[in-house]
Amino acid sequence: MFNPSREQVRQFFCESWRKHRERLVLEGAEATAADLIEQHPEYHALLENLQTAVAQEFTPESGQMNPFLHLSLHLAIADQISIDQPPGIRAAYHQLRKRLDVHQAEHALLECLGETLWRAQREGGTLDADQYLDCVRRAAGS
Repeated sequence: MFNPSREQVRQFFCESWRKHRERLVLEGAEATAADLIEQHPEYHALLENLQTAVAQEFTPESGQMNPFLHLSLHLAIADQISIDQPPGIRAAYHQLRKRLDVHQAEHALLECLGETLWRAQREGGTLDADQYLDCVRRAAGS
């Protein structure tokens, strides 16, 4: 399993955005990352400066969402939908899409994933896929 460092994650997003801006070929997850970054113009300036991006701290006290965490969660959700893992996530996402645009639907999933991750960390356990899927289904109204 791939377990990148904080610096590697930040470099990946900055590099994906640079390649997109320069109209270079994007490989694998870079294309998805560039699409996600495009939907978040508030992150563009940060991602255009690798040195600042790698060095900047995003603490809860600053009241600012960590853009790399946010984009990573988006990337995880895109992957989950593409492979329907946990099983049923794709159907719940399509249910959300009946009333929300793509980005809003992804944010609904993102909130559920974030809550599930937080619970797992707080309880010192693993991710509860059933709890995650239940949250998504509630958000979808199914």
